[in-house]
Amino acid sequence: MQSLLRELEAIVGNAHVLTDGDLRAWTQDWRKRTHGKALAVLRPGNTDEVARVVKACAKFRAEHPACGLSLVPQGGNTGLVVGSTPDDSGRQIVLSLQRMNAVRGVDGANLTMTVDAGCILQAVQERAQAEGLWYPLSLAAEGTCTIGGNLGTNAGGTQVLRFGNARELCLGLEVVTPQGDVWEGLSGLRKDNTGYDLKNLYIGAEGTLGIITAATLKLYPLPKAQLTAWAAVTSLEAAVTLLGLAQQHLSASLTGFEVMGQFALALVAKHFATLRVPLYEHSAFCVLLENADAESEAHARQQFEGLLEAAMAQGCVTNAVVAGSLAQAQALWQVRESIPLAQAQEGLNIKHDISVPVSAMAAFVKATDAQLAQAIPGVRLVNFGHLGDGNLHYNVQAPNGHDAAAFLREQEPRVNQIVFDSVMAHGGSISAEHGIGSLKVGHLAHYKSPVALGTMRAIKQALDPLNLMNPGRVVPEW
Repeated sequence: MQSLLRELEAIVGNAHVLTDGDLRAWTQDWRKRTHGKALAVLRPGNTDEVARVVKACAKFRAEHPACGLSLVPQGGNTGLVVGSTPDDSGRQIVLSLQRMNAVRGVDGANLTMTVDAGCILQAVQERAQAEGLWYPLSLAAEGTCTIGGNLGTNAGGTQVLRFGNARELCLGLEVVTPQGDVWEGLSGLRKDNTGYDLKNLYIGAEGTLGIITAATLKLYPLPKAQLTAWAAVTSLEAAVTLLGLAQQHLSASLTGFEVMGQFALALVAKHFATLRVPLYEHSAFCVLLENADAESEAHARQQFEGLLEAAMAQGCVTNAVVAGSLAQAQALWQVRESIPLAQAQEGLNIKHDISVPVSAMAAFVKATDAQLAQAIPGVRLVNFGHLGDGNLHYNVQAPNGHDAAAFLREQEPRVNQIVFDSVMAHGGSISAEHGIGSLKVGHLAHYKSPVALGTMRAIKQALDPLNLMNPGRVVPEW
């Protein structure tokens, strides 16, 4: 493949074709579960270079069908399902879009921003704020994840309750197809009924149908006030009751509703002693609420106080605090966002990103907790997530004193089956916002309908007949 590498060097420049040295930033996944081997890491600087790279690779693959060459698009490499790192064959090229990080333009009247796919999410948030506007996608990895990755996985985060996943925040895309053509679909239109919605075909496809190189994003006016409250609740049922009250009292201004189990918060207190974790020691769960008010801070505070008074009167909240400043609000959110880091400090664990109807959430947790406790005595459960939209990170930690790596190796298939079977029994999905990647692709044949899988395979074969784009991810191999 040396002739191909020389051709790629001519396209992107020698300095941006990496074949030796320490490539772990691109070949190792964020959780350090997988260590792949890349034929090369390419760092194109613009859409034209991406298109020329894809065209050259497609031509080489067609002329050498047994070579096994394929492309793995990559953004910030912060994914949790091993969807953007190469396998160990040494025949995959990682196409990193991190150099493509320009904001192409902001249209304040149209409430849109057009950006390269390699833009860091936090940079997009900050640019919107500098324009007096708001891009509300927010998640723990926002300082390193990219817009292309967010769209490729249809990322969720803490604001889905009001604004939806990344899909709902995107109005247009620019995509390089598996043949190296460029679809220029960067429309900022909110209404465009001129055929199939190609944009939504590529969003959530994890680079298996094409490479997102730019996007037009939906913006909102900045709220007049954002307040955060932390409430202790007696049970998950009580948290669901509180959610209903919050929706009644706050309506569209309710932008965040996060639930955190006692053990999850105990891990934060244990591993991040400088963080103050409120009200958790005598509460089964705590809830973090955010109220983004369009009127004033006084109005937002009045709404929060009315909600919490009603919740306490009804008995679903035992105690609560409302952040009195931006610093206090940030401290509360830092506790929530530190749960995955604290769990990592505790040791390797089995992660799940599931969704069930909010009405079924308490029953799902009760049933699944019991099944796991019976199957693995002493198992520790780290439950937290976005209760407002029915998305729970239902994570499983080894019993105290057990070797974490051995637990992961020996128990993961059994744990996954218990959890996923319970998810389906409660009308849910085995992936809510992290995607499928390679980590979950093997489960789809059991948990996805044959009709759905057949349609997905037909789309993949039609758009990418050479199977050049991120093979083995999202769509089970045919």
